[in-house]
Amino acid sequence: MKENLKKFEEIIKEKKLIDSSLELLQWDLETTAPKKGKELIADIFGYLSMKSYNLVTSDEFVKLVEALNKEKEQLNEIQKKEVKDISEEIEKMKKIPPQEYEEYSKLVARSQGVWEEAKNKKDFNLFKEDLKKIFDYNIKFAKYQNKDGKKIYDILLDEYEKGMDSEKLDKFFASLREEIVPLLKRIKESKVKNEFEFLNRRVDTKVQERFNRYLASYLGFDFERGVLAESEHPFTMNIDKNDVRMTTKFYETMPFSSIFSVIHESGHGIYEQQIGDDLQGTTLASGGSMGIHESQSRFYENVLGRSLAFWEGIYKNGIEYFPELKSIDIDELYRGVNKVEPSLIRTEADELTYSLHIMVRYEIEKGIINGEIDIDKLPEIWNSKMKEYLGVVPENDSEGVLQDVHWAGGMVGYFPSYALGSVYAAQLYHKMKEEMDVDGILREGKLEKIREWLGERIHKYGRLKDTAEIIRNITGEDLEPKYYIDYLKEKYSKIYNLD
Repeated sequence: MKENLKKFEEIIKEKKLIDSSLELLQWDLETTAPKKGKELIADIFGYLSMKSYNLVTSDEFVKLVEALNKEKEQLNEIQKKEVKDISEEIEKMKKIPPQEYEEYSKLVARSQGVWEEAKNKKDFNLFKEDLKKIFDYNIKFAKYQNKDGKKIYDILLDEYEKGMDSEKLDKFFASLREEIVPLLKRIKESKVKNEFEFLNRRVDTKVQERFNRYLASYLGFDFERGVLAESEHPFTMNIDKNDVRMTTKFYETMPFSSIFSVIHESGHGIYEQQIGDDLQGTTLASGGSMGIHESQSRFYENVLGRSLAFWEGIYKNGIEYFPELKSIDIDELYRGVNKVEPSLIRTEADELTYSLHIMVRYEIEKGIINGEIDIDKLPEIWNSKMKEYLGVVPENDSEGVLQDVHWAGGMVGYFPSYALGSVYAAQLYHKMKEEMDVDGILREGKLEKIREWLGERIHKYGRLKDTAEIIRNITGEDLEPKYYIDYLKEKYSKIYNLD
């Protein structure tokens, strides 16, 4: 038993080193790699992906995991969970032919550069063929894994949110649509002023960068164990809890874009930095499902970052880094950052209409997987759904179908995690308010109390506990959309004088 565990840990260490190398390559691809160097990086990506694949599917490792499964009652909690997760990964990987796995790994590494070029040139046709291949591979891999006659799209959803399926999501989105669309209509009819020139005031990107670093630190992101850089699409990457990297994108005439991007990514980054030390060196040393991960970023960005109390707490010291705050009345700032206006870009969307953006993507990727949507017609289908749900139509592919990097990275089935994250965030906030004066803490600038609350109940567990278990342990309930709906109604009814 001891020998088996020792060998298991050795192989896991090697796997983590390979996977960390892949993460570093991914970081390079999305931040500083020169355009002409990306082809070689894609080849290296494929090579290292096969190293990881071969390691996990090797006869030696498969037999080792089988032996540990037979003696799992002798394992501690962390070892049991790690062996369980690895067993599931082996089961999935063994069903994918090696050549196809390598080809797909190269494809998604290369496609992100193709997507970026297509986005910059506002031309979907440049990316269309790669996107077809990505969806084809995802469908093919899901079919390999389908042993229970599940819907193909449900298998892909399960990769990001275990136990989630399209039937549950259809009901979930229907309940959101039923409440959000009428509320949005009432807000549109409201006579409350909706113009805030400071949101588009020109601010030097160097000033933005300095303030964003201050903001991330203020929230609790540790720069001795983290990095902030710029990329075409903001993201957070965990190499290790002591090497957490996040990015934003700066727009000189949209300073609050990078501000809320950094608050969002800091939620992800703080989660990763607060993973328990007891999980270091294991496969559990990273954040849980994408739903719970997005709950942390959405919680920081919206529940905290768009609250009046947050800006009251940051105003005094924040002015030193962001002098433009001097000329903005704090109540005006609060209303401005909570302005509701249907928009084209998901990452710039207000808190209320954000889930409508996710519905567009959910319905499209589900339709493609089910054979109901032709990728050749994707731009016009995208535009049609944007008009239906948000009443706006993109003028070009860049502000339409090409705005998100997720499909280029192979993340088919990821988008619903954002909406689920918003619901989890509101549910957690409801519980947090029962235990502490959240607004008082924000006004005092003592965000460590909030960070510690989240760290103790969520972050330290990494992948040790499933999302459903974490939510039940904290709130006593399963996923419950009513807290999110109530939160939105209460907040925006006050802002727009709807009562």
